Parts: sequence; C-alpha cells; structure tokens
Amino acid sequence: MPRYKYEALNGDGVILNGALVADGEREALRMLERRGLTALRLQMDGSAASVSPLRRRRLTTPDLTVAFYELCIMLNADVALAEAVAAQGRSAHHPQVVAAFAGMATALQRGQSFSDALAASGLPLPDYMLQLARAGEMTGRLGESLGGGVTQMEYEYQVRSDLRNALIYPTILVLAGIAAVLVMFTYVVPKFSSLLQKSEQLPWLGWVVLAGGTWVNANRLWLGPVLLLSGAAIVMALRQREVRRRLFDRLGRAPLIGPWLVESETARWAKMMGTLLLARVPLMRALELARDGMQLSAQRARMGEVTRAVRGGTPLSQALEDQDALTGTGYNLVRVGEKSGQLAAMLHSLAKLYDDAGRTRMKRLLALIEPVAILVIGLMVGLIIMGVMLAITSSYNLAV
Repeated sequence: MPRYKYEALNGDGVILNGALVADGEREALRMLERRGLTALRLQMDGSAASVSPLRRRRLTTPDLTVAFYELCIMLNADVALAEAVAAQGRSAHHPQVVAAFAGMATALQRGQSFSDALAASGLPLPDYMLQLARAGEMTGRLGESLGGGVTQMEYEYQVRSDLRNALIYPTILVLAGIAAVLVMFTYVVPKFSSLLQKSEQLPWLGWVVLAGGTWVNANRLWLGPVLLLSGAAIVMALRQREVRRRLFDRLGRAPLIGPWLVESETARWAKMMGTLLLARVPLMRALELARDGMQLSAQRARMGEVTRAVRGGTPLSQALEDQDALTGTGYNLVRVGEKSGQLAAMLHSLAKLYDDAGRTRMKRLLALIEPVAILVIGLMVGLIIMGVMLAITSSYNLAV
C-alpha cells in the first residue's frame, strides 16, 4: 500500500507532520479525521504535492456563518462554552476557522474571555460580532447574541451577492465599450494620422481624436503595463481598512448611493439594538455597542449624540428625532416601543422597514447603471467617429 506524508492541524491548533499507510488518499483523510486531525496537506511519498482543496480555497463569509451558526446551536442547547468552542476546533470546517477555534479553546482554558479570544483569533469578522459577543457575555445569553450577528452577516452577504450579480452585465458592457474605444484609438484612428499635417485647417474635435489616437498608438507598449499597475495599486489600496473606511464615508455623501448606505447603516443599528435589548443588555450599554458597530463616521457621530442625550434623561424617540436620525415612521415605532415595553420588537420591525427600503433603492440604482453605461459608451464611440468624419470631410473640402 502507498505511504502518505501529511501536514495536519490538531485540536489545540498545532500543526503536525507525519506519515501513514493507506489504500488511497480518501482513506488517508478518513484516518486523519478519526485521529481528530484536520488535513492541510497530503502527499504520496515520492510524488508531487497534492494540496487539499481546503488549503487553497479562500475563507468566505459562508464558511464563517456556518461555523458560528453551529456554535450558536450548541450554546442554545446548554453546551458549555469551552466544550462548544473546542468541538468547533475539531470540526471539518475551513482550516483557518478550525485553527481559530482551536486557538480560542486554548485561550478559554487559560481563563481568557470569549470576546477577547474572538478578537485575537484573526477571523475576518465585522465589528458588530465582537460587540454582540461582549454583550452576550454580560447577560449570559451568548448564543442568542451571536445568533443575531450571524443573521446580520448572512443578510449582508446576500445583499453583496445580489449587488455583484446585478453588476455582472453592466461590468461586461463597460469593459466591452472600453475595449472598443481602445481598438479604435489604437488601430482605426492612426490610419488617418496623415490628416494631422493639415492641423491648422482641421476642426477642433477632429484634431483631438486624431492626435489622441496617434499618441495612444505610439505609446501602447508602456501604456498597457501602466494601466495594469494602476489597477493593481487600486486593488491593493482597497484592501487597507482605513482606505475602505474613507471611501465608505465619501460614498455616504454621494447623491444616489449615499441615501442607500445611510439606510443600510440605520437598519444595522436598529437590528443590533433590538438584538442587544432582547439579550437583556441595558439601554445605555446597548446604545454604545450599536453605535460602535456602525461604519459611516457621520452616522456614528449622530448616534453618539443620541447616546449622550439619552444619558441626560431624554427619551430615545425624542433624542433620535432631535438628531434627525430616522424617518417619521421610525420615531413612531420607537415611541410605541418605549410606551409598551416592546422596544426590541419595534426596533426589529424598524430594521426590516429600512432593509426593504434600502433594497428597493439599490434596485433603482442598479436599474440606472445599464442605460447610463450604454449612453456613455455610445457617446464616446460617437465622438470618435464624428471626429474622424469631420477630419476627412474637412480635408476633402480643402482639396476641392
């Protein structure tokens, strides 16, 4: 039987190397699972490395939500926190998730709190998950608090997926238009570059088009790499948390996309407030945690003023209205919740209203992208053709 070398992760998050004899790769993987090990790399002795697909695959939001959903189920079933976290550290999830839970299990054994261990795990979680973890520890209802965070993560992932799917066709359209413009500038327009010799008699648009095409054609060897490097630099910059935060703040002030982002932030705030209050978190602490979970600086500052006003004795509905933080319907829902003692339920209803409004606004915005892209690309192509035609007709008129 063949002999396999392996690199695997044990329940304590330690990477182990060894060898075993098995009938095939699947049998070797099953043998490692029975030992409580998660395979990171499996290689037949003397052959080229065969890396597990889990090793190559990037960690995604569904990987995180599934792992934390299982954790919430165990916690709500009264499984001890340390035992539940350790079980996730021995699961068959993504290796990065397994390693993180194994590390958290070790931290819990050393007396560290779950929220601190979660913050140090290195998992790419949104800020509100850490806030909800702290709130759950305060009230002893960690399973419910994390469950609310998992629901929010799933909702945001669905919104992002819908947005990406809706942008596929406009993106292809824009790229095809850019490619068409580059082809015209590189191969079509330079064929008429001889007309530039009569630049004094050429119309302004014709001169711009011919000169631009000639310049692009002459510098195409370095222009392509420059564009690729610029695109790579933009992608790398967007991976920086501070850059994304500043871009998010600027988009929040944009005419069309700004109101949608504000509604999404308000929905997130209301949903987190409802989850925290259901977890028996005191109102002031819930306001602070929900405010810290917001991403837009302007909205976070506004909710900070609301928190200060409530601390001074102002009712929440009045403080929100003074800061113009919600709509008229939102103020009424919060006011009814305060009077009836059902503030958490009213906040969840408010979050649903804002979610629905934000989804509708997003669909309207996406519906505008396609015709605007067609209009812009058609205008660019039309200007190029018009410039060439003007140059040709002007040259013909001069010859006659």
